[in-house]
Amino acid sequence: MLGTLYTLTPGRPIHLLYFAALRERMGIASEVIELPEDVRDVRDLARFLEATRPSLTGVLASVRFAVGDEFAELDRALEPGAVVALIPPVSGG
Repeated sequence: MLGTLYTLTPGRPIHLLYFAALRERMGIASEVIELPEDVRDVRDLARFLEATRPSLTGVLASVRFAVGDEFAELDRALEPGAVVALIPPVSGG
Protein backbone atom coordinates (compact mmCIF):
# COMPACT_ATOMS: atom_id res chain seq x y z
CA MET A 1 0.00 0.00 0.00
CA LEU A 2 2.99 2.30 -0.17
CA GLY A 3 2.27 5.35 -2.20
CA THR A 4 -1.47 5.18 -1.62
CA LEU A 5 -2.95 8.62 -1.09
CA TYR A 6 -6.04 9.02 1.04
CA THR A 7 -8.32 12.04 0.87
CA LEU A 8 -9.73 12.90 4.27
CA THR A 9 -13.39 13.75 4.40
CA PRO A 10 -14.29 16.06 7.28
CA GLY A 11 -17.36 14.94 9.15
CA ARG A 12 -16.71 11.18 8.85
CA PRO A 13 -15.21 10.39 12.26
CA ILE A 14 -15.03 6.91 13.75
CA HIS A 15 -13.80 5.84 17.17
CA LEU A 16 -11.18 3.07 17.20
CA LEU A 17 -10.63 0.89 20.27
CA TYR A 18 -7.39 -1.09 20.56
CA PHE A 19 -7.28 -4.16 22.80
CA ALA A 20 -4.51 -6.26 24.37
CA ALA A 21 -1.33 -6.46 22.26
CA LEU A 22 -2.66 -3.87 19.80
CA ARG A 23 -3.00 -1.34 22.63
CA GLU A 24 0.62 -2.03 23.55
CA ARG A 25 1.79 -1.68 19.94
CA MET A 26 -0.10 1.57 19.46
CA GLY A 27 0.66 3.01 22.89
CA ILE A 28 -2.97 4.15 23.18
CA ALA A 29 -6.27 2.48 24.03
CA SER A 30 -8.38 4.45 21.56
CA GLU A 31 -8.45 7.25 19.04
CA VAL A 32 -10.91 9.12 16.87
CA ILE A 33 -10.02 9.38 13.21
CA GLU A 34 -11.62 10.98 10.17
CA LEU A 35 -12.34 8.39 7.51
CA PRO A 36 -10.87 9.05 4.09
CA GLU A 37 -13.56 9.20 1.41
CA ASP A 38 -12.39 5.90 -0.12
CA VAL A 39 -12.61 3.97 3.18
CA ARG A 40 -16.11 2.50 3.06
CA ASP A 41 -15.89 -0.82 4.89
CA VAL A 42 -13.81 -2.79 7.40
CA ARG A 43 -11.51 -4.12 4.66
CA ASP A 44 -10.74 -0.57 3.51
CA LEU A 45 -10.18 0.48 7.11
CA ALA A 46 -7.65 -2.32 7.67
CA ARG A 47 -5.74 -1.24 4.55
CA PHE A 48 -5.85 2.39 5.65
CA LEU A 49 -4.58 1.57 9.14
CA GLU A 50 -1.73 -0.56 7.83
CA ALA A 51 -0.73 2.24 5.44
CA THR A 52 -0.88 5.00 8.05
CA ARG A 53 0.09 3.30 11.33
CA PRO A 54 3.43 1.49 11.02
CA SER A 55 2.96 -0.32 14.33
CA LEU A 56 -0.02 -2.18 12.83
CA THR A 57 1.69 -3.26 9.62
CA GLY A 58 1.46 -7.00 9.10
CA VAL A 59 -0.71 -7.79 12.12
CA LEU A 60 -4.24 -6.91 11.06
CA ALA A 61 -4.81 -10.08 9.04
CA SER A 62 -5.27 -11.99 12.31
CA VAL A 63 -7.30 -9.28 14.07
CA ARG A 64 -11.08 -9.47 14.58
CA PHE A 65 -12.99 -6.26 14.01
CA ALA A 66 -16.18 -5.40 15.85
CA VAL A 67 -18.47 -2.57 14.78
CA GLY A 68 -20.67 -1.48 17.62
CA ASP A 69 -21.31 -4.59 19.70
CA GLU A 70 -21.00 -7.16 16.90
CA PHE A 71 -18.09 -8.88 15.23
CA ALA A 72 -17.90 -7.62 11.66
CA GLU A 73 -17.03 -9.20 8.35
CA LEU A 74 -14.59 -7.35 6.11
CA ASP A 75 -17.39 -6.12 3.85
CA ARG A 76 -19.27 -4.46 6.75
CA ALA A 77 -19.96 -0.82 5.83
CA LEU A 78 -18.67 1.91 8.14
CA GLU A 79 -20.85 4.86 9.02
CA PRO A 80 -19.71 8.15 10.55
CA GLY A 81 -19.72 7.90 14.32
CA ALA A 82 -19.11 4.14 14.34
CA VAL A 83 -17.17 2.56 17.18
CA VAL A 84 -14.76 -0.03 15.81
CA ALA A 85 -12.88 -2.39 18.11
CA LEU A 86 -9.71 -4.15 16.97
CA ILE A 87 -9.35 -7.40 18.88
CA PRO A 88 -6.20 -9.52 18.45
CA PRO A 89 -6.15 -13.29 18.88
CA VAL A 90 -6.11 -14.28 22.52
CA SER A 91 -4.39 -17.31 23.96
CA GLY A 92 -4.74 -18.68 27.42
CA GLY A 93 -3.72 -21.56 29.47
